[in-house]
This record gives sequence, structure tokens and C-alpha cells, in this order.
Amino acid sequence: MHPVKLIGVACGLGAPDHGCADGPLFLRELKVFQDGDIPAAWEDILRPGPASLESPIAAITELCSRLATHVQNVLEADHFPLVVGGDHSCAIGTWSGVHQWLGTRGSLGLVWIDAHMDSHTFVTTPSGALNGMPLACLLGYGEQALTAIGTTAPKLHPEHVCLLGVRSFEEGEAALLKKLGVRVIGMEEIRKRGVPATLAEAITIASNGTAGYGVSIDLDVLDPSEEPGVGSPASGGLLCSELEQALHQLRDDPAMLAMEIVEYNPHHDRGQLTAKAAGALFRAALGR
Repeated sequence: MHPVKLIGVACGLGAPDHGCADGPLFLRELKVFQDGDIPAAWEDILRPGPASLESPIAAITELCSRLATHVQNVLEADHFPLVVGGDHSCAIGTWSGVHQWLGTRGSLGLVWIDAHMDSHTFVTTPSGALNGMPLACLLGYGEQALTAIGTTAPKLHPEHVCLLGVRSFEEGEAALLKKLGVRVIGMEEIRKRGVPATLAEAITIASNGTAGYGVSIDLDVLDPSEEPGVGSPASGGLLCSELEQALHQLRDDPAMLAMEIVEYNPHHDRGQLTAKAAGALFRAALGR
């Protein structure tokens, strides 16, 4: 496989709990992504710039614009980008960068593995948290500064997106995804059909009619009884072991263009359990 370049995004400004900003540095120090089997090296850890003094929107817009350029450059160098968050607002930059790199090659697909839908706009959000909005922004809905990163066109088409593991959401964001026809596979369906089968469907949706796809993993998709080190825990989630097994389907798939692992909050972790889970999911998806 292509060498993996790790890009940290040390930002928690999009979340009510800013502790995720420390996630990339902790994960780098613990070397959870440095596995002998997988050629991986840290490219950079990005931090909010002076715009953070203005507003979270300005800061995240500027940071995601820089991240998009980093991701595009990694792909142009024939490497595989793994973005390490930080809160999930960084997804706007990650997938805008892949979209920019694809250019006229075709559409981008995305498998969104998360306890939450992250599909609010400022019209529907009860909290105003930007980490609850990235998927809506990528679909072309929401704050113009964020939807226009890289290009004003939507980065994703609804028919190429699938959410997996959802169990905590509000009516407004669910209504948007239903209107757009985005496939959402919640925990009740996963328990009936199994993680491998539902992930296989998600990959098919993200692959069909696209030039490639990405995978976004929010660690809060895992059950907090096992993996407490996240910013927005939601009970009743996946076990790390079952998601690991399912992620083996991604190995050596040339259509997978990039991945992100986000929302690690070291201040809530116990005995590095969630940090180790992040490394295990990385190896499951990208190992040989």
C-alpha cells in the first residue's frame, strides 16, 4: 500500500468539550499508529491560527482550508492521508482536500462511522456546536464560509454517503438526511444484520459511481463502557473488537483514498483504552 502520512488537527473549538484538541499530540506520543507492518509517519500537527481570537467559525474555516491543502498535497505525493482529530469539524477540511485532489476524475464517496449524524445547520442545531455540522457542510448545507472551502460546490452527493453506528441525533438533522436520501444505518439495524454486513453495504454505497471513497471514524461510535476517551459519549455503541473485524474489508482496497480518526479526548480516557482502540482500528483497516 501507499505510505501513510498522519496529519494531526489539534483543535477542539468545534466541540463543547475542547479536550479533543490534545488528542493528536497524545496519540503521537503513544505511537499508536507506528506499527512495523504499516509504513506511517507524522506529516504535521495543525493548530488553529490567529483567527481563533475572532470566532470559532473563522478559526475552523481557516484551519480546514489549511488541512484541505495538506490532504491534497499528500495525495499528490502518492501517499495515503490519515487525519487525526481533534473534534469532528476537521472533516470539512479532510474531505474538501480529497475532493480538490479528485478534480474532474469523478465523485467522492464517504463512509461515516459515528454515534451522531453531524448534519446540523445553524437553523436546526440546539447547541451551536460546529462538530455537529461537518457532514451537512460537505453536502452543501450550512454556514457559507464552511461549505465554500476549496470550492462552492458540494463535496459529496447524498447517494454516495452512508452513515453507520448512529444512535444519538436530533430531529432537524435527521430530517435533512431523509430529505436528501442519505442512507443511515443505526445500531438497531446493525444488531440485526451484523457489523460486517452493514459495513459492506456502506462501502458499496460509497464506491458505486464514484472515483474513490473515504472513511471517517468518530471514536464515539464505540461503546463508552469500553472506550471512555471521547468528547461526546453515547451508550449502546459498537465494541472495538467487532468494528476491528469488519474493517478488515478495507484492506488493500485501491478505491479507499483517505481516512480520519477523530474525537479522541485523552482527559476522559482510562489506562489509554481508547488510544489503543484508535491504533487497533487503524491497523485493522490499513494492515496487510
